[in-house]
Parts: sequence; C-alpha cells; structure tokens
Amino acid sequence: MAHMIWKGAISFGLVHVPVQLYPATRSEKVGFNLLDRRTVDPIGYRQINKRTGKEVARENIVRGYEYEKDRYVVLSDEEIRAANPESTQTVDILAFVDAAEIPFLYLDTPYYLTPDRKGDKVYALLREAMKATGKIGVANVVMHNKQHLAALIPVGPMLALNTLRWADEVRPFDEFKVPDESAKKTGVTARELDMAKKLVADMSDTWDPSAYKDTFRDDILALVDRKVKAGKTEEVMDIETPRETRRSADILDLSDLLKRSLGGKGKRAARASANDDADEEKAPARPRTAAKKTTRRTAATTARKSTGTAARKRRAA
Repeated sequence: MAHMIWKGAISFGLVHVPVQLYPATRSEKVGFNLLDRRTVDPIGYRQINKRTGKEVARENIVRGYEYEKDRYVVLSDEEIRAANPESTQTVDILAFVDAAEIPFLYLDTPYYLTPDRKGDKVYALLREAMKATGKIGVANVVMHNKQHLAALIPVGPMLALNTLRWADEVRPFDEFKVPDESAKKTGVTARELDMAKKLVADMSDTWDPSAYKDTFRDDILALVDRKVKAGKTEEVMDIETPRETRRSADILDLSDLLKRSLGGKGKRAARASANDDADEEKAPARPRTAAKKTTRRTAATTARKSTGTAARKRRAA
C-alpha cells in the first residue's frame, strides 16, 4: 500500500475539496550496486575535495550557489528555508485548459489524489465536471518546501496531480537543427505523405499499457535467476569477517582448498617451511676458500684414524 505524502485541499473558486496525496508510480527498474571486482565488497560514497583529493567531514560541507565561474555565495540551511515558500496545504487551481494544450515535455511526476474527511461528493463533482468539459486544471502546489506547477487531471475514477516543468526548464526548439515544418521545403511529396499516413492508420491501436513489457528488465532478471540456480554467486562478507573464510563458486583458491583438505596440516607445514626459509636467510654464507680448507682437514683426520686402527690390529695379532 502506498504511503500518503501530503494532506490538504483542492481549491477552485470558493470550493475546497479535502484530499490526500499518494505517489502514482513505483520503480521497477533494474538496479545495480557498485562492487570491488577483486573482493566483491560494496563501493561506498565518499565526499571528496576536488582540489585536494581529501575526504571532507559532513560538518564541513555547506551549500553554495555558483553565480560566476568558480565564484560562490554560501547559504546556510536556515537562509535557504527562509527563502523558500512556506508549505501550504492547498492545490490552488489557477486556470482550466484543454488537455491537448499541455505538451508531454512538461509532464514530470504523477501523483494520485483521494478524497479526505467526507469530501467524496465534492471530489466526484469536480472530477465529473472536468471530464464533461474536457479540461484539466493548472495549479500551484508546495510540497517538501518546494513550489511546483502542476496539472490536475481526471483519470478514470481518480483525480491525478502531475507536477509540471517550468517553462525555462524545457529547452526551446531553436537550439536544435531539424527539418522545416513545410513539406515542400523538405522535399516530401504528396504521394509519400499519403503512404506514410496510410501506414500510421494501419498501425493504429488502442492504448493498452499492459501490452508493453520492459524486456531489458525481464532478461536481466532471467539471467540473474540462471546464475543463482547454477551457484554462480558472490557473498559479501561483513567488514569484521576475515576474507580468507569467504567462498566463491567462480573463483577457487587452490592453496586454500588444499589446506582445508589436510585438516590444518598444511598450515603447520607452511609455517615450518616459512621458519626454515627464515633460518636460511639469517645464516651467513661461508666463503668458498674456507669450505675447501674444512674439507681437506676432514679428509686428513679420517685418514689418520684409519692408519691408527690398522696398526693396533697388527700388534694384537
């Protein structure tokens, strides 16, 4: 169930329609999180000083309006709140216009309005009057301390409020180069135009939003489902959890598997090997000449021992 955003009244003339405002849409877009490819840890958002590259604490961040290139006016939150229009509880209808007069370019965010405090009758009265005349209301409304231009539109049993972009938020056509609106100047012939109109008529249909699907989202979710079923997933561990305990179906650490298979013996062997390597590194290397002298002395000693043993055997005989 949608959560109510705003409560107030629609005002046209001396008539007030008590209403509640709800979001008319919900996001079904595919969302992706940024991850570190090496560890699959989430990538966070840091606020960095663009000149120094250093992180800035939240209490040192202020709002500034750039009135010239690289020149700012700093505004406090209190000053901004004082400059904003005060929140009102009214959708003030300024005029009623034909629905076709407002281009799609101006449509921004849609909301639903429902009757409040026994306002059913006057709500229905306004809705049916707008349907009968084919008009929609252009109104001012303040939400979240921000002023909006809006269109009040009857949609089936509902009254919808669609916020509109201001005129200076929509780019003018003369910024772009497009063909002239005169068919003669663009070289379009009457025969070509008739064929195009016939094609449009052949492809014409009634509007059925359920007939159109977000195939990209469906394909991504199907791909994710296949990977999950195949075990091709990555687990994000807590910061305190040692990274070597993390397992992955795609990335296998062979040494880790061998150590676990040996029941911990591999770790002891690895430590012993590391200690041996350290001892060898600590022991000073002997000069080659000293090694040769040691070898000759050892050989001479062995020869004397052998000669003495043979002499003792002859005397005993």
